Amino acid sequence: MPGSSFPAPRLRYPVHTLEGKELLPAGSQVTAGLLSTIADQGRSRNEPSGGLLQHGTVLPDLVGFLCEGPYKVVFEDGKRFYGMMQMMERVTLPLPLLRSLDHFRDHDPFTYRHILCVFALSTLLAQELMGTSGAAIQGATSGPMHDIGKLCVPLSIMKKRSALTRDERDWLRHHTAAGYVLLAYYFGDAGAITARVALEHHERRDGSGYPLGIFQKERMVEIVAVCDVYDALISPRPYRPTCYDNRTALEEMTLLVEQGRLAGDIVQALVAYNRQDKPDYRACKLSLDKRGHAPEGNVYGVVADEADPG
Repeated sequence: MPGSSFPAPRLRYPVHTLEGKELLPAGSQVTAGLLSTIADQGRSRNEPSGGLLQHGTVLPDLVGFLCEGPYKVVFEDGKRFYGMMQMMERVTLPLPLLRSLDHFRDHDPFTYRHILCVFALSTLLAQELMGTSGAAIQGATSGPMHDIGKLCVPLSIMKKRSALTRDERDWLRHHTAAGYVLLAYYFGDAGAITARVALEHHERRDGSGYPLGIFQKERMVEIVAVCDVYDALISPRPYRPTCYDNRTALEEMTLLVEQGRLAGDIVQALVAYNRQDKPDYRACKLSLDKRGHAPEGNVYGVVADEADPG
């Protein structure tokens, strides 16, 4: 959590719950002390919890998503899939967070699908790289919660098909700090790994990410970051008419490793799961050959021109 080693995030926009309760106004700097106060407020609510996979249509929706596109190959190993599902079945969340998933399902299906796919993939890779340790199981809750801060981003921005303006881009980036606050509140724990993942999953190993620009070294955060990028490339998005094909997506991931932005062994594990024979990831070499082609019409990362105000 933020402390003396790196600056605490300052909110450009407010943080509110699904029900509209404002937790922090715009302009707040999320210091360790303030986050602890927010966590204390959440803990005093004593919210009941429920099993994630037992909630609503989460399980059939998730299984359906994993039967599509490249995920058919990634999750085809029955033994590993069963072990992953066992780990995921142990994940429980406060009911307000489960209701937040319902909100995304009904109003932002792109984010809903992304949340569940990143949950499954990060659990699979955490199991591969971290075993069945308590840290891996605890970290599995980070997958379905890493983008919870998008509750605080207007749906008009989330669904926009053309390039975002600078202000809209900043609104979208707000989801990292917003998720940090929301998860500290709902888990009643300012140091929860789920909150850290929400805050830092867009940070990079070379310090080029946001919102803090730190050099990312937290293992579970890095796993979720890799899964987040991969799913964003291969899945439907409002801002892109077609998805990246799997070859091009993996080439993009390899390039990010080459640039020092993502962890090489995590991307190796992802590549290994994309191969039919499922080799040991440590023996899986990342190819720098670039034979794929990015889809046309992708406006992700493009900032729309804005009129000069004066």
